[in-house]
Amino acid sequence: MTTQARPFAPGRHLVTRDGATVFVRSAEPGDVDALRALYDSLSPESAYARFLGFAPAQADWLERLVDPADSDTCTLVAESQGRIVATASYLRNPRKPHEAEASFTVADTWHGRGLGTLLLEGLARAARENGIDWLYGWTRTDNDRMLGVFREAGFPTAWTHDGGLVRATLDLSGVDAFAERHAQRAETAAYESIRPFLEPRSVAVIGASRSRDKVGGQLFANLHETGFTGRLYAVNPSADSIDGIRSYPSIAAIPDPIDLAVITVPAPAVPDVVDECLAKGIKALVVITAGFAETGEDGRALQERILHNVRRAGARLIGPNCMGILNTSDRVRLNATFAPAFPPPGRVAMSTQSGALGLVLLASAGRLGLGISSFVSIGNKADVSGNDLIQYWTQDSGTDVILMYTEGFGNPRKFAEIARRASARKPIVVLKAGRTAAGLRAAQSHTAALATDDAVVDALLHQCGVIRVRSMEQLFDTALALVQEPLPRGRRTAILTNGGGAGILAADACETEGLEVTTLEERTVAALRAFLPAAAATSNPVDMIASAPPEHYARAIPLLLRDENVDSLIVLYVPPAVSDPDAIARAVAEALDAEPRAKPVVFCFLSPDPKPAALDRVATYRFPEDAAAALARMTAHAEWRRTAATSPRPAPEVDMRPIRRRLQEMLASGTRWLDPVEVDRVLRDAGVPMVRAEAASTEDEAVQAAGRIGFPVAVKVVGPELIHKSDVKGVHLNLRDAAAVRAAWQTMREAVGDRMTGAFVQQMAPPGPEFIVGSVTDRLFGPVVALGAGGTLTELMADVSFRLPPLSEYDVTSMLRGTRAVRLLRGFRGEPPRDEGALADVLLAVSALVDGCPEIRELDLNPVRVYERGALVLDARIRLGEPYGPPPGRVDY
Repeated sequence: MTTQARPFAPGRHLVTRDGATVFVRSAEPGDVDALRALYDSLSPESAYARFLGFAPAQADWLERLVDPADSDTCTLVAESQGRIVATASYLRNPRKPHEAEASFTVADTWHGRGLGTLLLEGLARAARENGIDWLYGWTRTDNDRMLGVFREAGFPTAWTHDGGLVRATLDLSGVDAFAERHAQRAETAAYESIRPFLEPRSVAVIGASRSRDKVGGQLFANLHETGFTGRLYAVNPSADSIDGIRSYPSIAAIPDPIDLAVITVPAPAVPDVVDECLAKGIKALVVITAGFAETGEDGRALQERILHNVRRAGARLIGPNCMGILNTSDRVRLNATFAPAFPPPGRVAMSTQSGALGLVLLASAGRLGLGISSFVSIGNKADVSGNDLIQYWTQDSGTDVILMYTEGFGNPRKFAEIARRASARKPIVVLKAGRTAAGLRAAQSHTAALATDDAVVDALLHQCGVIRVRSMEQLFDTALALVQEPLPRGRRTAILTNGGGAGILAADACETEGLEVTTLEERTVAALRAFLPAAAATSNPVDMIASAPPEHYARAIPLLLRDENVDSLIVLYVPPAVSDPDAIARAVAEALDAEPRAKPVVFCFLSPDPKPAALDRVATYRFPEDAAAALARMTAHAEWRRTAATSPRPAPEVDMRPIRRRLQEMLASGTRWLDPVEVDRVLRDAGVPMVRAEAASTEDEAVQAAGRIGFPVAVKVVGPELIHKSDVKGVHLNLRDAAAVRAAWQTMREAVGDRMTGAFVQQMAPPGPEFIVGSVTDRLFGPVVALGAGGTLTELMADVSFRLPPLSEYDVTSMLRGTRAVRLLRGFRGEPPRDEGALADVLLAVSALVDGCPEIRELDLNPVRVYERGALVLDARIRLGEPYGPPPGRVDY
């Protein structure tokens, strides 16, 4: 009998279709009266539609459905303002244990908000974990709401009609369709929850002041003077008016509805002000005030109190400890920040976790002429996070590029899911500072030792198509190119210059950044020779020499862009004494305007003077290295879109549920490191190719096992504390007879004493290139899969690449490409090519195993030998631990 799954315990705040939040959790025995009250509150029509299946309103049914010891049932409840407003249950079919009947109840006032679908998602997840493959429910053929819940879920559904009734049967194995529909719903819900912040029709500033020396005064003045298009209200009990606008003594005194409240009062007063806003029905709150979680435990407790009340009311919160939000759209013109300047409008959205850095980011955007669509300072990100903003900006028609400064990921796996979808449509550029609390320091496996915090962050961002930069300069350099230029088709780059040295620097930078300085077509070279002076170089880089006039730029640029061997173009200008920079700039701009912008062009203006105004529409840089680096980041992102964004994730060939149940039983018994027999069994069941092996608890058993396997054999020490066996003389290879096995046993016994509990006797595998495949579970990031050079030098070589499961085909390909050792599989130094696909299969099997069994904390397959056909794992270890839950208190759809 399995234990009841608790997918939401201790509970999650989820966002509904209309942007409200509800708290979803597993039902408890104490919920019986509240559930009965929900059923009693239903209208006759809702009650009639509801109770076609099993009738949980009856006392005996209710008590069973909320019994945590009953593994054949599961009940979820959704709460708003402390009341249960919806519930969903399943009851296993005793005759068909892989089926369960589902039943849903949604309060009349919550109909049409997607709550039934939300609960169905959680119920389906719980059912899958409990060995249920089909959920079904009966309803009337005219019950459009209930039928819609089943249709919207995204699972393959079979419909059976019986008179005026219909049975919907959901196939829970159809996870791909479900995942896509779920992601679409989540994006829409997040968009609706953020829209009141960035597209409000009315704003109240609580703590507005006449003095611009105060945050509330500067922020209110910004809103007023920028020309906010909605209704603006001031709240200050000590003022009758501010900037000619009437001031109210409290938010409750305002007679009109308010979309957005911006709170600037001192920290001790914030909780009461928030409660007043919630009582008025305001759903979007920005708390500018500092003095909360960033100050210590007392501040954290105050922040948690505020957040609890906000979520209980179904509202959303930005901050606290932030500098505000803005939207430059002419429809809104919202400047709810205390920044001294309003940035130029544009198509770049920006979020920052640091308020002080936000001021710098806005000022830098204005100085560079980088237009901003909207900006959010999330501060302590108690509620609204970068995940919410990415989903909003993905749907925002006014945003083309998303920039983010972050110091950490609240829920990295959720970030990866969201960012992967968003990156396929809009580039995301992230400046990540600080280190995560990875919790890997005490880990004992090779994989854990290699999985540094920054390596995991790199893997996460690369995998989901996010462009990672290391400095603010790179952040803006990349944004300039992305917002002004199309993505390149490939890595082939042409360079046009009027200075040979600058061209060489650009070529070196391109090669360093992974771009190809391409060979031009013969017709392009001939056309260039027709008008350039004899001293000019017409191969790539094209050096038109220092005296190149504007018309040479104007004629050369179209030729290079029309060359079929060219995917992108770098244009450089070194101002000599005899040329006119403005005339050159106009010639470049006019040449680009005359051409279809199908290929990106970046310009390098090597002068201490400000760039000419004509170049405002061209991504322009001061140095060749900066231009090449920005172009390389664009190119890598374009490559990811063409391949990774559409790369399938193969469905696991093995059902991981029986394996997980066995691991859960071992973990419950106190097992942490699995013994070799269990390791071998788990990996074989998961589809990992293992060498033939047997366990032995005595010297005689080892000799007998060797005889059955066939000499030569390897003998390895077994003991719960013996992790790195070769360090304690615990690995003996190529033993060719019984005497050698006995000698090995005695050597190991002398070396480790009573720590030795037995030995593992293995078939000697043929020689071949060795790799390590492993996984370590990070408290925040979840399982991380590693591939690298294997054998005894794994940690010394540190030749490893990481990805987060589930792996796609592109992920596996990029992991192989990301390790130097992969050359050993491709005929290195005359060796025959090896079976790269077999190694890829091992990676996919490990990905499915650790993704489906979160109890696995560490896993090492080292070495994995790869042959001309197939691969074999020679040694492996697995450590178990309680699964890490979702970060507490996060909103998560």
